[in-house]
Amino acid sequence: MKKVKFSIFIIPLIFFYSCTEDTLPKPKAFLRLEYPETSYQKVVSDCPYSFQVSQNSTVKFGNNCWMKIHYPKLKATIHITYRNVNNNLDAVLREVEKLTFEHTVKADGIGIGQPYENEVRKVYGKIINIEGDVASNIQFHVTDSVKNVLYGTLYFDVRPNYDSILPAINYIEKDIKNLMESVEWK
Repeated sequence: MKKVKFSIFIIPLIFFYSCTEDTLPKPKAFLRLEYPETSYQKVVSDCPYSFQVSQNSTVKFGNNCWMKIHYPKLKATIHITYRNVNNNLDAVLREVEKLTFEHTVKADGIGIGQPYENEVRKVYGKIINIEGDVASNIQFHVTDSVKNVLYGTLYFDVRPNYDSILPAINYIEKDIKNLMESVEWK
């Protein structure tokens, strides 16, 4: 008798709970990265150039007016190389392009580059994006086409995984474009 009473109570209860909506698996979550608003400050030195950098970065000068712009929170550094031109602009620019195309071995693709020109400030350059798991995903150069060339490369202090660092690359690319647009020659 106890079994019958128990069955009469349990069976309707099972039917009641089994008639609910199907349980669906939760969708995969994506990491949401938020970067701080960028404001810029002018870097002034004894070097024959000046430009603006993000206030979220630190600047360290080296020999020959070379410098590093470090983003501590992103574990990234932009290495800036300065070259004085002595009637060898074509050779210097070929060397810069050669350094860019050394990434061809590991790159999934190398863009043709976005040219930049400012006739008033005498600043001419190009920014090149390199896709894939390469050491440097952005390389750029600016020149006055007479005496000065600045060449920059972006490096991360982590093993390259293009999909993971792409948001940081896009964030820093805006700063690089601002740097190029703000170059002034002395």
